[in-house]
Amino acid sequence: MWQPTPDFIQKTNLYRQMQKQGFEHYHDFYQWSITKHADFWDATVKALDIQLKSPYSTVLDDSDVEQPQWLKDAQMNIVDSCFKADKNQPAIIYQKENETKRQTLSYAELEQYVNRIANALIKNGLKKGDIIGIDMAMNIEAVAIYLAGIKAGMQVVTVADSFSPDEIKVRFDIAPPKLVFTQDYLLRGGKKLPLYDKVLQAGAGKIIIVPAIENTDVRIRRQDVFWDEFLSDNTQFTSETMAPLDTTTILFSSGTTGSPKAIPWNHTTAIKSAADGFYHHDIKTGDVVAWPTNLGWMMGPWLIYATLINNGTIALFEGSPMSADFGKFVQDAGVNMLGVVPSIVRAWKNAGTMENFDWSAIKCFSSTGESSNPQEMTYLMQLAGNKPVIEYCGGTEIGGGYVTSTLIQTNIPSTFSTPALGSEFVIIDEEGKLSDKGEVFLLPPAMGLSFKLLNRNHHQVYYEDTPKIEGKVLRRHGDFLVRMENGYYRVMGRTDDSMNLGGIKVSSLQIEELVNSHVAVTESAAIAISPPEGGPARLVLYIVPNGIVDKELLQHELQKLIKQKLNPLFKIYDVVITEKLPRTASNKIMRRVLRQTYQKQMQDEI
Repeated sequence: MWQPTPDFIQKTNLYRQMQKQGFEHYHDFYQWSITKHADFWDATVKALDIQLKSPYSTVLDDSDVEQPQWLKDAQMNIVDSCFKADKNQPAIIYQKENETKRQTLSYAELEQYVNRIANALIKNGLKKGDIIGIDMAMNIEAVAIYLAGIKAGMQVVTVADSFSPDEIKVRFDIAPPKLVFTQDYLLRGGKKLPLYDKVLQAGAGKIIIVPAIENTDVRIRRQDVFWDEFLSDNTQFTSETMAPLDTTTILFSSGTTGSPKAIPWNHTTAIKSAADGFYHHDIKTGDVVAWPTNLGWMMGPWLIYATLINNGTIALFEGSPMSADFGKFVQDAGVNMLGVVPSIVRAWKNAGTMENFDWSAIKCFSSTGESSNPQEMTYLMQLAGNKPVIEYCGGTEIGGGYVTSTLIQTNIPSTFSTPALGSEFVIIDEEGKLSDKGEVFLLPPAMGLSFKLLNRNHHQVYYEDTPKIEGKVLRRHGDFLVRMENGYYRVMGRTDDSMNLGGIKVSSLQIEELVNSHVAVTESAAIAISPPEGGPARLVLYIVPNGIVDKELLQHELQKLIKQKLNPLFKIYDVVITEKLPRTASNKIMRRVLRQTYQKQMQDEI
């Protein structure tokens, strides 16, 4: 474990804010944050120095707890709050894989770049409320395009660069962009992976191409335009005035149905991200923050807001985080807060890749996306000379975390020390009673919680038929949580039929629909299994075959199909051939029974 010293505690953002509000003990401060929502978020908005064009009449109107009104009557644009730092301070440090040159953009330079893009959007006929799309690596251009779209009052639909053309099309069909930004290629491990071609196959309209290589050989359509031709020279742009709950971003998260949920973020969602960065990750002015991620996942926008609103520096590495180049980048950029997905840590531990670098500048790590393993998290801590890991769990529909750690409490690997400030939840067992082990339900209101979906009924997804506890409105979330004897928590995976694979949330149905298209498969069930020692989930497929099959050959072909049609990051751990799948009386596949059966077999083999 890691134990903060009194001197360390007193220097944290969290402790200073506690002192400012008259609290000496964290528990009392947390209770204040969930019993006096308006007071807590009013103090947080002021601590973050959120820029408003006109003030709010009230922080919170929760007369309808499912549809709360935050910062009522205010006028704002959250991008204004991303440029409060000293203009000469570094906003972004950037490096490409296999290159030694690092590029640094100051806050002034980034803001001018954002303004040039915003002016170009207007010049191309786009207007306030229009949708633009981004399917790119996490680089300077991606960050600037994202901020420019929001500054111009537009909605940005983001798609992960690893997705197949079919998955890109699904998302663009739900939220059709008038303009799509992408790259000619992705550069990974010395390979050129076509990205423009994938976006073309997805049926995108007009595309703006940012070349990843000089003198690119990609051939583009007549209506498409290269980056330099698109950009405006005008470096001045006044942000569009927006309401706090106007949509800024459209992100996607899988649930228990085949197609992804389209979740809009608004200007207050960014405040939740920045607040978690301020309180739980202790991001301060000048801190360098790195997190291998993408704008298609919530941690991409989170990284931008949590860093820039807190006047930090984003460290971007375009390439594989598994490479030694990444480790050297973390060292040379002086990264202070490094975010990870547990799968990455496992790869680092197995290969020993990061052991030769000086990561002493790191003051904390953060881990999210999937369940972690205590041994691997202990290994991660030692890479920086025993620095704490903030376990951080939430969701796209939360805008950040609901359960996390702090830097003023004892840090124990793979455990969460507290609900996130301003957030409250209960744990309910299978009998519908309060428990220390069971399904998580959130208690609204909390800033950051979604209040609408583009392609679902929000009430049905999150509130319909939820348990009734002490007359409180409960919001469905789906994580399986255990509260331990010391009051800390462990997340043990999902209770519904969605799963986290390599930090990416996907529904069982999405995988099953694809697997069932194989000629040798009659039907299938996809489950995620937690290893007995803990850590990232493993994908297991139960297959009812169409005749006699070769298991190894079938697994190879299904892996190839998933790579081509869904996501190359989803790795099949095992295929189980079975005569039939267990079903309920209403004919639904009982995936929980399959999980229990497979988990027991794993335990028996130990």
